[in-house]
Order: sequence, then structure tokens, then C-alpha cells
Amino acid sequence: MELMEAIRARKSYRNEFYNTPVPRSDLREILEAGLAAPSGCNLQTTQLIGVDDPVLVKRLAEIYGREWSATAPAAILVLTKETMSSSGVSYHVHDYSAAVENMLLAIAAKGYASVWIEGQIRGERAKEMGALLGVPEEYTVAVYLPVGVPAKSMAEAVKKPFSERAWLNGYQKELD
Repeated sequence: MELMEAIRARKSYRNEFYNTPVPRSDLREILEAGLAAPSGCNLQTTQLIGVDDPVLVKRLAEIYGREWSATAPAAILVLTKETMSSSGVSYHVHDYSAAVENMLLAIAAKGYASVWIEGQIRGERAKEMGALLGVPEEYTVAVYLPVGVPAKSMAEAVKKPFSERAWLNGYQKELD
């Protein structure tokens, strides 16, 4: 799939998945896409765990607490560690956000679906997910991505018109 096609095809998917395994080679490529993302001051604060063991995938879904996620044949946990740059700024949120977007595009390009789950796992759920997979305490599980072939049609996202959100050479100037 061409890049702009993948960008347009990517949708947040919160529904059942087919019981079709995600080949490990595909999972690895998705993780590689995440690690290819830019990183503030090249601190590379993001780490990733791909999960294809059915028992672990189901347990992550149970921790998350939504039935549909238990149908995913694979998952990805995105880990971060707040790390200060030499200027005293941490770019860890930027780093993992760029990694997640790269992975979501790779997921769409390969014909799979996922959704960025972050706020719903913060706190105890994230700690429990991390403990399940042996994540050291200095890292935070920031994002959970269930991954698989969507069993239902992808809902069309309602986006504001392009002309209300993008301009050229100034705020609200026409983009021809």
C-alpha cells in the first residue's frame, strides 16, 4: 500500500477481529516501523513489546477490560522512560507518539487494524500489563495496541473539512 493510501485508510478500530494470526514477520516489521520514528535529541526513549502468545494477548485484553480486544491475535505494548535531554527537556511523549503513529500506519498498510489505547490503561492497568511481561519498574507502559484483521467494517471517521484546519502562508488563508 502506498504511503498516502495507508494514511487515508488508517482508522481507529474498536471491534472484533478475525481469528487470523498476525505472522511474526509482520509483527516485527510493525515494530521496526515504530523504532524508525524520530526521537527528540535521539534519546530513543521508546521501547516496544510485540505479543503473539495467545495466552498473553488474552491476559492483556482482560487487564484492559474490553471484550472485543480479547479477539485480537496480537498486541503491542509501548514503553517509555522520562529522560532529560541536555537542555533539561524530556521528549518521551513525543517519541512514543511518533512511534505509535508509524506503527498504526504500518498496521493499516498491511491490512490489519488497531486503536491507540492510552488513557484507559493509565495507572494500575498499565502497571499490571507491565508486570505480566516483565517490564522493569523504571519504564511506563504508555500505550496498548491490539492488532489483527478487522472482522467488521471500519467506521468512517468524521473529519472537519480540510479548509477549516489547513492553510498556506497564514492562519485561515486559502490553500489552492
